[in-house]
Amino acid sequence: MALANNTAASPLQYVTEQNFEREVIQTDLPVLIEFSAVWCAPCKQVEPDVIAIAHELEGKAKVFKIDVDKSPMLAQEMQIKSVPTFMVIKGGRVVASQPGAMRRQQMRALIEPHLPRSESSVRVEEFLKLAQSGRVVAVDTRDAGSFARAHIPGAVNLPLAEVEQKIDSISATGHVPVLYDRAGTDTKPIAEKLAEQGIPVAFLEGGFLSWEVAGQPVERD
Repeated sequence: MALANNTAASPLQYVTEQNFEREVIQTDLPVLIEFSAVWCAPCKQVEPDVIAIAHELEGKAKVFKIDVDKSPMLAQEMQIKSVPTFMVIKGGRVVASQPGAMRRQQMRALIEPHLPRSESSVRVEEFLKLAQSGRVVAVDTRDAGSFARAHIPGAVNLPLAEVEQKIDSISATGHVPVLYDRAGTDTKPIAEKLAEQGIPVAFLEGGFLSWEVAGQPVERD
């Protein structure tokens, strides 16, 4: 059954008090919700980013909007005090919430910990433990200029377009390459492809941004 779309001009899907239980609570996927209102100027400003994250998360999570004026009981139950407010619900319970306007990368960071994980993914804290034991090496797939400005300590620079041809030379050192780009979006599919071919390789969830957000040191050339 199609969801109600309260704003004809918006391609985003709305849930209401009538279908919230079915579409949000009973789903197996994590759900990112923007509580908004038609009179809310910041809500209009963030809409392109909400649309972008909805496309980005397709198949991994659901992205909905809720109009607080048309679903006041739901807004009250969720203790919404201002719009926009972003909320992540997984397994029928609220696991993250953030009031205020957000950009796409911030929305991604809010829901990222609750997304289904790839077998090839490595989080910052996991990478640190593996690095201490000498089992992994960071492979920066960004351009040489970005690598020179700041990179993970000890990382080697291998442009993304050359990864498939040259990854064997890094694997031959006995270290598992952990690929990373700026946000982790480009290295994920190539790492998964190589892993399927039997090549030991992983990617850093959230890319270099997640490293910086975690407050980890960087090297500069």
